[in-house]
Parts: sequence; C-alpha cells; structure tokens
Amino acid sequence: MRLTDYDRELAQINREISELQRNAYSTRIDAETTTKFVYRLYHRASLSGKFADFEEAEAEIDKAISRIGPAQDLCLLKANLDFKFHRLAQSKRDLSLAPGLVQTFHGRALQADIAFQEGRYDDARGEYELLINEERSWDNLARLAYLRSKMGDLGGAEQLYVEAEDEITAKEMKSFAWVELQRGLLDLTHGHFDQAWDHYSRADRAYSGHWLIDEHVAELLGAQHRFEEAAVLYEKVIERTPKPELQQALGDLYALMGRQERAEPWYEKALEVYLESAGRGYVHYYHHLADFYADVRGDAGEALKWAHKDLELRNNFSTQAAFAWALYLDHQFQEALEVIGRALSSGVKEAGLFVQAGMIYKAAGRSNEGDGYLRLAAELNPQFHSFHVHH
Repeated sequence: MRLTDYDRELAQINREISELQRNAYSTRIDAETTTKFVYRLYHRASLSGKFADFEEAEAEIDKAISRIGPAQDLCLLKANLDFKFHRLAQSKRDLSLAPGLVQTFHGRALQADIAFQEGRYDDARGEYELLINEERSWDNLARLAYLRSKMGDLGGAEQLYVEAEDEITAKEMKSFAWVELQRGLLDLTHGHFDQAWDHYSRADRAYSGHWLIDEHVAELLGAQHRFEEAAVLYEKVIERTPKPELQQALGDLYALMGRQERAEPWYEKALEVYLESAGRGYVHYYHHLADFYADVRGDAGEALKWAHKDLELRNNFSTQAAFAWALYLDHQFQEALEVIGRALSSGVKEAGLFVQAGMIYKAAGRSNEGDGYLRLAAELNPQFHSFHVHH
C-alpha cells in the first residue's frame, strides 16, 4: 500500500524522536538536541491530534526548561501549548519567562492570538496588521483572514487566505492544505457547498491521508444530507484519532438521522472524556461541555455551570454566546438578552450567533428584533439548519 503524505511525515517524526531521545538528557546537557527533541514531540502531537501525545510533549517541555532554563524557544513552545488548551493566563506567563520573548515576532503573534481570545479584537487586528507590514508570513496573513471572516468581511478574508497560500513554499504542503481547509470551512459556513468541496479536494491533493481533512469532509457530507457516507467516514476518523468532539459530532449525526440508539453510545463516550479531562484540571473542554449539556442533554443547570467557567477564562463572543444560550434554556431571558448583547457588540457576524440572538430576543418579548436576527442568519447561511459541527 502506498504511504500517504501524513503517514510518511509521522513516520519521519517518530524516527527523529527516537534518535534525539538518546541524547536529549545525557549527563552533559545538549540544549540544542533537547530543544529539537521537545519540538518534535510537539510536532507529533499537533499532527496526530492525540491528547496523550500532547501530555507527553508538555511533560518533556517542562523537564527541558527545568534543566536548561527559560530559553526563548522552549518558553515559546510552552506558551503555544498552553494557548492551544485555553490556558491563556499560563500562556502569558510563559511568554514573560524568557527575557525578550514578548518582543519577538512569534511572541507578538501569540499575544495577538491571546487578545482575540480575550475579546480584545481591535488589539488583535492591529498587531496582526503590524506584523504583516513587517514580514508577510503566511501564518499571520491567515490569522488576520480568520479575524476578518468572523467580522463578516468574507471578501477580505478570502483575499488574505489566497495571499497566505502564495507565501507557502513547496516544502510546506501541509500548511497549504490547512489554509485550503480554512477556505473550505468559510464556504461551508455560508452554505456554499460546491466551493467547499473544491477546497477540501485541493487540501487532500496537497497533503494526503490527514485525518483532519477527512473530518472536514465528513462534516460537509452531513451538511449535504449524505448521512450514511458521513457516518462511515466519521467512524474511520475516530478509529485513528478518538477525539471526544468527533464522537459528539457522530452522535449529533445519528440523532439527526433519527437513530438515537446509535447516537447515545457516542454521546456517552464523548461526555466521559470531557468530564475526565475537566476532573483532572484541564479547561479546554469547558466549551464543549456547555454545548453538550445545552444542545444534547437540555440540562440548563450544567450548561450554565460550564459556560460560566469558560467565560471566566476567555471572555469573548463565543463564550458569551454560550453563556447567553444556557441562560435562555434556564428561562432567564432578560439576563440572556444582556449577555447576548455583549456577544453581538463584538461585531462578529455568524449565522449561529444570530440564530441564538433571534431566539433570545423573541423569548424576551422583542419579537421584531428577534425576527431580524433570524433573517440575518438565513442571509449569511441559508443552509444553517443542516448538520454542522461546533469548531
């Protein structure tokens, strides 16, 4: 069987990890070898998507910092890992550990990402634009594209994604595939299914065999009501990368098909992992727990609990909307109206946000405004009520 691009890269990373591990913590500390070793571990985790791989990488990063000291490369890696798992305060602390790190190009980019997650959208936009003026790197172009897409500037976002692809070299085809996935997702979330297929196909041709591409394809199949094909593909992805959010997505798909008996085992698997993770002190599934209890179980009390925890960590339009939705389910309509107003004041234009706003406004007795938001949602994505995943 011909190896895919994903398989080849993962095998290469594993070989490099084995070679580097022998010398990473020898009696005579080799800072360069140790740094390469932990970077490869993080690279493998990012590629596999497996939480166990991230845990191993985190442990080794902490070990390396304790042995070598707060070198910029190590602290930046730790800051990125903490950011990925929604530990924003820790990420900022990591950046401050290494002298001068916050002033570096990568340090500034991460601080802008943190600003976006904290609801400081203008700060994030301004820093992205400054960074791009200094160096037109593909990743910062993509960062600004994502921000513009959230604010409803679809043409500007698409143009930036195209410019990002122009900056990617032939040796970075995984990065090219990732940008194609973002372009496809942008089309999917506005009901442009044919264009989404084109982008996902280009992503697969650029970097074959990646489960992340299959995950996006499965969502698109579901949106097109090709439910059986979507379910088969989701099960294949989960077999390779058993992420609970994918298990919940498969449960949602079966529930939409009217096959609750098939949905429940996947829901239970997802919930078990979410709760086990939170019980161990991890915070990155708070948003998923709020969503799960709100939309799967209809348990307003639990939804409020987890949405509030997430809001305390990341006060942005997404966490505000989740908290407002939980308040709505708990029949606290006036409180929900106040919170959804904060989410709307961000300037974000998303069909999902407008649907929630519409329902909340109508429940609070402001039907005309509620109907207006529902119309806006339909204009943004006429296919919104088809199958979709909370990314």
